[in-house]
Amino acid sequence: MRVIAALWFRNVKLFARNRVQLILMFIMPFFYLYLLSSIFKSAYISNPVNYVLAGIVIIVVFQTSLNIATSTIDDIVSGYMKEILVSPVKRVHIAIGQMLSSTTIATFQGILILVVGYFIGMRYASPFTPIAIFGCMIIIGLVFSSFGLYIATCVKNSQTFQVVSIAVTTPITFLCGVYVPLSLLPNGLQHLALLNPMTYATAFFRTLSLEKMSLTADELLAEQLAFKVNHLVITPQMSIIIVLLFGVLFLILSTLAFSKVDFSLMNRTNAHKDIFQQ
Repeated sequence: MRVIAALWFRNVKLFARNRVQLILMFIMPFFYLYLLSSIFKSAYISNPVNYVLAGIVIIVVFQTSLNIATSTIDDIVSGYMKEILVSPVKRVHIAIGQMLSSTTIATFQGILILVVGYFIGMRYASPFTPIAIFGCMIIIGLVFSSFGLYIATCVKNSQTFQVVSIAVTTPITFLCGVYVPLSLLPNGLQHLALLNPMTYATAFFRTLSLEKMSLTADELLAEQLAFKVNHLVITPQMSIIIVLLFGVLFLILSTLAFSKVDFSLMNRTNAHKDIFQQ
């Protein structure tokens, strides 16, 4: 537990010291809110401001959770991770510490955006809704932290990681319904979006935040909070089950991969050699 707590505290402290990141964290979400609200009006979404804000919160949680991959690679190439590995510490504990710190930071950012969102009109009828939202952010943070850690353990150097990270996160980000309504996408991209776990995470979080869990299937489909695949309607309740299954899969894969990966292959020297060989 000491190792987990130490890694958690270190990563949270590094985040708190990054003032530029903290400032941008406040500016960018509300820039996107202003930009995207008019787009979602054209998709006939009721209360588009709150609808977009809920999507922005969950995409911030997603992107922050994936930062575990970047921080892990930085720790490896700087030698910090190797110093920890030579100590009598189980790698599983290191992986858990990394994921928990990433989840904490992601949830904290989501809460701050929701607090500001309260002053621009986002209200909750039930006092239990904020508690459920808080729990949902923790779950989604853990799910995508494990996904990010798995990405970090599958690369050979920092340059490869940057390419892989962009190739993986870009389609996930833009095919989940946060920036562009899925109904406005071409049919082919709409089908691809149904393979994206963030699509289901976004739908469930929006339904929870907007307190629309009691809507009928037809109403949820009209609000793009549910999805129809042939004759099957994927409700928000089914969406969170899909996200949890995805999270369990990558939690197992990431811990196994982190326990077996050879970190000596991940360093700046190898990265530069790859560039010169090309």
